[in-house]
Amino acid sequence: MSIISSTSPAVSGTTTLSQRLTAAIGASILGACLVYFAGFSHIEAVHNAAHDTRHSAAFPCH
Repeated sequence: MSIISSTSPAVSGTTTLSQRLTAAIGASILGACLVYFAGFSHIEAVHNAAHDTRHSAAFPCH
């Protein structure tokens, strides 16, 4: 009988400050674009969905 073993390299879970900052800025820009799109959308279904969600979260929209 032979025993086969394999070792995989350990994955490092550390991220640098610049990577975290880049991810945070990217998420903020994406979020702002989504809020802007939903708030000022001329597509009635998108605007109404965002409108109802804002009111259910007690967020003023007008």
